[in-house]
This record gives sequence, structure tokens and C-alpha cells, in this order.
Amino acid sequence: MNGSFRLSMTWLHNWGGLVVGWLLFCVFLTGTTAYARHEITRWMQPERVEATDSPNAAATAIATLSREAPQARRWLIMLPDERETATQVYVYNRPGVQPGFRRLALEPADGRPVQARATFGGDFLYYFHFDLRIPGPAGRYLVGIAGVALLVALITGFVIHRRVFWDFFTFRPGRSRTRLWMDVHNALGILVLPYHALITVTGLVPLMLLYLPWGLQAAFGDRPADFNTAVYAEPVPPPASNREAPLTDIEPLLAEAIRRWDGGRPGRVVVDNPGDAAATILIKRTDSDRVAITPEAILFDGTTGAVLKVWNGTGGAAATRAGAYGLHMMRFADTPLRLAMILCGLAGTAMIGTGQVYWIIKRRKREGAASFGLRLADGANLAVMVGLPIAIAVYFWANRLLPARLASRETLEVLAFFAAWLLAALHPALHGVNRAWGEQLAVAALLWTALPLMNALTSQAHLGVTLARGLWGVAGIDLTALATGGLFALLTWRRFGGAHYRNIGKPRGAPARHG
Repeated sequence: MNGSFRLSMTWLHNWGGLVVGWLLFCVFLTGTTAYARHEITRWMQPERVEATDSPNAAATAIATLSREAPQARRWLIMLPDERETATQVYVYNRPGVQPGFRRLALEPADGRPVQARATFGGDFLYYFHFDLRIPGPAGRYLVGIAGVALLVALITGFVIHRRVFWDFFTFRPGRSRTRLWMDVHNALGILVLPYHALITVTGLVPLMLLYLPWGLQAAFGDRPADFNTAVYAEPVPPPASNREAPLTDIEPLLAEAIRRWDGGRPGRVVVDNPGDAAATILIKRTDSDRVAITPEAILFDGTTGAVLKVWNGTGGAAATRAGAYGLHMMRFADTPLRLAMILCGLAGTAMIGTGQVYWIIKRRKREGAASFGLRLADGANLAVMVGLPIAIAVYFWANRLLPARLASRETLEVLAFFAAWLLAALHPALHGVNRAWGEQLAVAALLWTALPLMNALTSQAHLGVTLARGLWGVAGIDLTALATGGLFALLTWRRFGGAHYRNIGKPRGAPARHG
């Protein structure tokens, strides 16, 4: 019974991991970049790399909106902090007024529009890791399925490796390269196992109502607005009175919120019906100063400043969800902790990648000649493990090479990302998967290694500037590019200097074929 159970777990681990492994690799890699989401955006807007925060950001933004969008039905103001250096503003117009929605980026100090190239920056990779940039909920369902499959893989992997700590300290590079891939896979899985379990379980929490909506339906029925008010501190705005009235000063309201939160910082300001006697101002606490992101907010009368309603995030269910969500997002993390999370995320990405490679090597060794299905799986490995890093590099290159004032340039950056990824996926069909491995590794090494040089030639936010001025967050993007390029250069050298990938796993003494 024990043997058959373990064999069943092995089968589930191998095939379940293979089927979703490519998707998980993409999710883990782009999710890891989310820890540097704001730093990536700053790197991709070199015109304002040294921009700073301002305590008057809310007041200057409201002054600008009062001039530029006085008839809007809602202003949503995302206040800057030490990492996000622009005031992000979302303007929602009344029905029939076009455009219905606008997004602005304002300088915190004076409310002027940010004078920098348009880009989605780190937001594109952040959103990709949980919705794959697929319209509608399909991408989020796929990522949820992959997350559940990863939990199964972690559990079955623990069952398979009963001597888990012995396996961790076992490293046998001299026996065979097949064994080496397995040892690396096992070591990476065990080394950051708590991180894998934490990030997978908590990653399902933000979208739990999409996957399991029945509790919401049972409690609130067809009243989703009541749910948003109770759980997310997002009240339904009152109807406009159609009587003009000036907004109250925002500064005393911010000071009152900080006092009630014992020094907690406001993160966003929502103004409904600005300029109307029925205006309201909702101030919500930032997520970056606490672990559990409980909904803490205060609703003020927009004309008198009187407190209308307070949310304090109490309740066991709310605290549990907020704690899990906060641990997944890690917005409270300082620089050392974010660096540690990036290393854990890369280790998780490598664990998935080595598992995919090991499966191919083992099957090739067992079958002797590669079947069509095996070549297809090998090509998928290449498209994901090398093609995706190439696409990310091209995304950065496009940011520097496209004219700064080009219309819709942010969309063109994204199109360059997907075009490069598509070419990488089709490349093995044209040149053969064995040859394509070496060629794509070399391209990835070139793109990543040359990225800081290209940055120096096209902007004033290169390492010579950022390091000298102590802008370590922005400099870290160039340094990471050099490290990534060095890794791919090493893999390229191993590829062309040693046995080809197709010969990995052959018995010792078997002749290596070159070509």
C-alpha cells in the first residue's frame, strides 16, 4: 500500500507539475518583479528619476482637478510615498461625458502633469502575474488553477521525498547531469519551502470571491454594493444635489485621519460629487505601513468636514483575509526584506524551471529518441524559460528606443513584449529546438548585458548617475540586468562549450553529438 501510494503521488507530482509548470514559471517570474514594481516604473521614466514626495500632494492634486475636471462625478487620488513618487489620479466623468475615464500622473509638489514618457512600467508585469493580460476573468481563473496545482505539487513532492532533509544536503554533481538537475530541483524546493507555501496560499486570497462566490451570494444576495461598503470600505456615493458648494480644505481631514490611526498614513482620497453640496470625501489608510491590510477609512462630508462614517477593520474574518493579503503583497516590506523576497521568488522560479528540464531529460533518456510530444514539450520549456526573459528585456529596450513623445507608446512597449515572446515561441519550429536553445540563450545574454549600456546612451538615469546619487532602487534595475545577462552568458558558454542539451542524461562514455 505504501509503495503504490508513493508511486501515485510521484505520478501526480510529475504530470501535474508538467501541465501547469509553464504557466507557473511565468507567474512566479513576473510576480517576483512585482516586488520592484515602483522601481521598474521609475527606471522606465528616466525624466523624473529623482522625483520626491510632498506632504501637500493631496491639496495640490485637488487644486489641479478643480481646474481640469470640475464637473466629474468622482476623483480618485492615490497619494505618493517613498517608492511611488507621482500622485496617481483617476477621473470618472458623469454619464454622457466623454471620455468616461481618465488617468493622470501629477507632480506632488505643485500638481502639474508629470513630464515623462508614457509607460505602463512595472504595472504591466504586476498585472500579468495574476491575469496574464487576458481580458475578462479567464486569466485569473487560469492562475487560480495553477496555484491550486502548485499546492498539490508541494504536498506530493514532500511525500515523494520522505527523507526531505537528507535530500536537501545531498548534492551529487559527479554522478550524472540527470541527477544534478534533480538535486538542484529538490534543494530549491526545500530551501524556500515556507515561502512557496505562503505565497501560493495567500495568492489565492485576493481572488477568492471570484473562485468561491457562494458565501458572498448567500450573505448579500444581489446587493454587491452593500458588500463593498461593509468589507472594503467603499460606500455608495450619494446622488448629486445639483447645488454648487465649495469643497472643504483637505489638510484638516488628513490630520484627523492620521490622529485616529495613531500616526498611520493616508494612502488614497476619494472625492464624490466634487463642487456639489452633496460632496463626500473618503480617506483610506495606506497599505505600506502595516502587515494586515484591514480596511481603515473615514468618510467626511465634503463641504463641512464632518465625520460621517468610520471603518476600523475589526472582525476575525476581515483580519484573517487582510493578514493573508498583506503577506502576499508585502507592501510593508523595507528594502532588505524586499530583496529577500526577490531571492525567494527567483528560487521558486528556478525550482519550477529545473523540474520542467528534469522531466524532459529523464523522458529523453528513457525513450532514447525524442518523440514529437517530447520535442514539443522541450520547445515549450525554451519559449517560457528563455523566451519570457527575452520578452521582458525587449520591453525594457522598447522603453528606451521608442520616441518619448510618440502617441500610444506605452501600448507599443507591450506589443513589443508579446511580439518578442511570439518570435521566441516560433523560433524552434524554424531552426529546430536543439539549435534554438543555444541561439536564444545567446540573444538573452546580449539583450540583458547590453541593457545598461543602451540606457547610458539614451538617458541620464544610468549607473553613473544613479549610483553617484544613491538612487539604489533605480540602479538596482541596471545591476539586475547585468547579473541576468551574466547568468545567460554562462548558460550560453555551457551550451556551446559542453554537451548539447539533447545529450544531457546520456550514459557516461556516450559520444556527444555537436552540430
